[in-house]
Amino acid sequence: MTKNSMNPKVDFYFNKASKWQEEIMKLRMIILSPISTGDVLTEELKWGVPCYAFENRNIVLIHVFKEYCAVLFFKGALLKDSKEILIQQTENVQAARQIRFTNLTEIVKMEKNLKAYIYEAIEVEKSGLKVPLKKTKEFNIPEEFKNKLAETPTLKSAFKALSPGRQRGYLLYFSAPKQTKTRESRIEKCMQQILEGKGLND
Repeated sequence: MTKNSMNPKVDFYFNKASKWQEEIMKLRMIILSPISTGDVLTEELKWGVPCYAFENRNIVLIHVFKEYCAVLFFKGALLKDSKEILIQQTENVQAARQIRFTNLTEIVKMEKNLKAYIYEAIEVEKSGLKVPLKKTKEFNIPEEFKNKLAETPTLKSAFKALSPGRQRGYLLYFSAPKQTKTRESRIEKCMQQILEGKGLND
């Protein structure tokens, strides 16, 4: 059975952790323990967190929050989730799913299940399955932005010219606030960026 190996470049992430150090070290051991013959996961640092890939395709990562630590499956929406332990972070997250932990005992108890989920995630990746993502036109366009597009043809043209991903980023950002005033303020602040063909975080 082929063994996955730790990447020394990732060590500092585990060493610097204060609150969840024991827990994430255990998660690292579980993820890097052999899942099945030939299925080697490589450990890299991506987005500032430990990420584990199979043949250069991301499978799972470890991340920490104030209230919990978690593993996140990139295509978690495609897993069977027989134990009903996967969590969708927000309704706008389409593909990824988390398993959350609040102490070391939970992780130890769930080790067998966690390995089974990792194995399934690798099999999903091997099969080439993709998560069916919502099209941009299926996203809600807030009334305030509809009105602004209607009264500003150059803005409408610039928004249409953006990539679908950039369009979705703006629509989610504009839709988030409950108050009309806040939505209008966000739209005003982003107009110049849209006209310049830039995404929300460009």
